[in-house]
Amino acid sequence: MTNDPSVATPETAAEAILLRLKQHGIDYFFANAGTDFAPIIEAYSKNELGDGDADIPIPLICPHENAAIGMAHGFYVATGRPQAVMLHVNVGLANALMGIINAASDQIPIFVMAGRTPSTEGARLGARSLPIHWGQDMRDQSAIVREFVKWDYEMKLPDQAADLIDRGYAVAMSHPRGPVYLGLPREALGMAWEEQFPFGEKRHALSSPPAPTKESVEEAARLIKMAKKPMLISQRGDPLGALGQAVERFAENHGVAVAEFWTTGNLMATDHPMHCGFDPGPLLEDADLVIVLDAMVPWLNGFTPPKDDAVIIQIGADPLFSRVPVRGFRSALNLTSLPVAAIEALDAALSSDPARDDGAISERRKAIAALSNAKREQAREKAEAGAGDPMTPAYVSKVLSDCFKGEDARIFSELGCDPAFMRFEGANQFHSHALAGGLGWGLPAALGAALAEPDRIHVACVGDGSYMFANPVACHQIAEAHGLPILTIVFNNAVWNAVRKTTLMMYPTGHASRMNTVPLSSLAPNPDFTKVAEASRGFAQQVERPENLRPAIEEALYVIKNERRQALLDVIVSQG
Repeated sequence: MTNDPSVATPETAAEAILLRLKQHGIDYFFANAGTDFAPIIEAYSKNELGDGDADIPIPLICPHENAAIGMAHGFYVATGRPQAVMLHVNVGLANALMGIINAASDQIPIFVMAGRTPSTEGARLGARSLPIHWGQDMRDQSAIVREFVKWDYEMKLPDQAADLIDRGYAVAMSHPRGPVYLGLPREALGMAWEEQFPFGEKRHALSSPPAPTKESVEEAARLIKMAKKPMLISQRGDPLGALGQAVERFAENHGVAVAEFWTTGNLMATDHPMHCGFDPGPLLEDADLVIVLDAMVPWLNGFTPPKDDAVIIQIGADPLFSRVPVRGFRSALNLTSLPVAAIEALDAALSSDPARDDGAISERRKAIAALSNAKREQAREKAEAGAGDPMTPAYVSKVLSDCFKGEDARIFSELGCDPAFMRFEGANQFHSHALAGGLGWGLPAALGAALAEPDRIHVACVGDGSYMFANPVACHQIAEAHGLPILTIVFNNAVWNAVRKTTLMMYPTGHASRMNTVPLSSLAPNPDFTKVAEASRGFAQQVERPENLRPAIEEALYVIKNERRQALLDVIVSQG
């Protein structure tokens, strides 16, 4: 029995799981259901018919597993609160694997669950009743995701339900965060929650976050103080934007240039005088100290590595990124800490140094600000030069950014717009796909964020290949069914451009470089993407000419804000 009067007493293990998820603040239960869901469905039916008063997560149907995981990913990015996803046995779990890989790469906590095909063949409640229950059996279903989750288990008995949710949630939310997995056999889900089973309060606290030691801060501050040209490279922010604010203060106070390389969540305002764009290469050529802030890949060793004598400080909850088998980025100091705690501690230590050279820092600030202004002007000129037929992605990115001036917008880009040509007024206005690169993330992530922030504009900027990978029929259905009026902009160049570009990078003068169409990269002829959105009653328009781009974006924004309908723009762009 629970000792919390606000929590109903469960009748089954399925109901206990739903109650416990809600106790942990999980608002949504993203589901792609199957035959193993019967006890879960019964629990929801009991509540909807008024025969129960349980406070449980809101069920949200996702017609494809990738959309379910992507929405949970986007919801966390927007709020910092993890959500639950339940999938259908091994087949559903396999379909969701790409999204789980992305979540693991970007340290996104998601409570992933999947049914487990019944193991009994008799008259037991929940036993096998369809031929697929034999075909879907596995020796170890958890093995599908084990390499990519922080914790996995399969529930054996109903009285484990509350404890397993407690443990999984605590592991997922302890740093470094990430997805967890729980298998749920149908027989166990349907078993009764006996009177003697304890329910009560949550039993596991989160682990305390990693924090910098006094000695590590002092050593890092000493190294930074000695530097003449320090820089910082970041790769992601935090959902609430605290890290971005801390980095802005730190960079300004101490004259540190900041570059955001392959950012999965922008950290700073792009017009901040210490922000030097999204390519660290030019800064690395001169930097004598580099702070790597929670960046799995801070530079590319084969292109623009730091100088041999540059001092490297790596900061993060796991600065070694120990789950990555090969990662050769060197360091003189690894500072294990939440990034925001480390930056604030370094700021305080350097600011209180009585030997601080304010004159030298002031001169450094002026030089960095001049570089920052020059880079923005170069980006503007390059973008405006792309107003041709077809338009360049840089030009489309700039126009899109100009149209959003003054709007409260959050952009999810997956091989779509380029942040180097855009303006952001603060943190968390731009998000990109995890470095795992599992395609189909951008559109459902934008849907998840829109669910969390119904009064904000959400945009999915995706390449044409990424759009098709997202199972767009399912995503547009979700947008209409749940009233999520997002804007989708397809950067349509009819090619797997990442495939084409990496081939030419590896063989710049090879046979492929002489081909008009690089083999295995063409998507021509593309379908008419506007028809896909129109099938779910969305506004849709194809844009080919630069003079039509701004009016199309403005019309789409009007539809989103005033008609509360989703919109899609199919924008024809060059391969550049």
